[in-house]
Amino acid sequence: MNLEENMYNHENNLSKFASLSKNAIRLKQEESDIRPAYFRDIDRIIYSLSYTRYIDKTQVFSLKENDHISKRIIHVQFVSKIAKTIGRALGLNEDLIEAIALGHDLGHVPFGHVGEKILNDISLKYDNTYFNHNAQSVRELMSLEKNGQGLNITIQVLDGILCHNGEFLSGKYIPKEKSVQTFLDDYNNTYINEKANTMLIPMTLEGCVVRISDIVGYIGRDIEDAIMLGILKKEELPKEITSVLGNNNREIINTIVTDIINNSLNKPYLLLSDDVYKALKALKNFNYKYIYDKANTKEQIKKYVEMFNFLFQFFLNDLENKNKDSIIYQDFLNNMNEEYKRKTKKTRIVIDYIAGMTDDYFIKQYNVCKKVEKNKNKWYNWNIFIE
Repeated sequence: MNLEENMYNHENNLSKFASLSKNAIRLKQEESDIRPAYFRDIDRIIYSLSYTRYIDKTQVFSLKENDHISKRIIHVQFVSKIAKTIGRALGLNEDLIEAIALGHDLGHVPFGHVGEKILNDISLKYDNTYFNHNAQSVRELMSLEKNGQGLNITIQVLDGILCHNGEFLSGKYIPKEKSVQTFLDDYNNTYINEKANTMLIPMTLEGCVVRISDIVGYIGRDIEDAIMLGILKKEELPKEITSVLGNNNREIINTIVTDIINNSLNKPYLLLSDDVYKALKALKNFNYKYIYDKANTKEQIKKYVEMFNFLFQFFLNDLENKNKDSIIYQDFLNNMNEEYKRKTKKTRIVIDYIAGMTDDYFIKQYNVCKKVEKNKNKWYNWNIFIE
């Protein structure tokens, strides 16, 4: 057995419902190496610039002086570990699962879902398109990484990322067979159809595993973070929920993961028992009412809206005026290839730039741009405003 055969050998023992690397599809043909296709995708994702930016992106709670509160980088690792546990028990392809899990939130914007909603409003108003973080994650990998060339990630991974949204909970997950064109249609529809996100179904069982693991990865940990910050007290958790799922993150994860495995083994779909599904749905609703709706004050949200809109207009004006001293040129557009510059609308360029910012970088650029505006310089040396 040669080295390449040895790398693929473990797939011989997978379930008949698993997605094999030999069936992986890329939009552009390329030479293979010793790594299986999905293993190779993992490497490409973790070495990407957008993956590096996870480290300073909000999970739920923004601008909290507590080093133990979850950031986006921790969340995707939780999802990966949970999903791989389910995948191993069901005999699925763990490489495919890990690639989807690690890449699923690459398109998240500063300040989490609050920032996503604001950027969606801006996108609708100025670009006439919807903005969704799952589609932006795919866009990062297909169209923005590597100076606009993209990373040529497999369709199976891209589809799992597009369809990962754990906000849409179900008791049963059945993969949907797709062609490359069907995937591309699903992706493009998220920009023009408000309901498209609610209709997305993964093409692989591994994608279904990541989708349910997304909510398992955050539902209990967000409760722990909220308790740590004093937003919630543990005794406030409804007993009708904790009696089924448990009353801490470890118990919640163990209950749901075990339930999925027991109900899905040797089946071409994932299934939750009625009791666990109803309890998980109730816990999700509880989290929204007592955590997510309280994670940011009205004053904070109002400030975020002002900041996003100010930066969007500021950078759009710089593009329209061809102000090449602007940081949007220096930090972003100058690094993109000519095809991206030629084919991408100015409004979309600004949206791509803002979407890729970390929380800290976003705040820094807002403060710098405010200084620039105050000085009212048409052409300026950007660096003199950076402290």
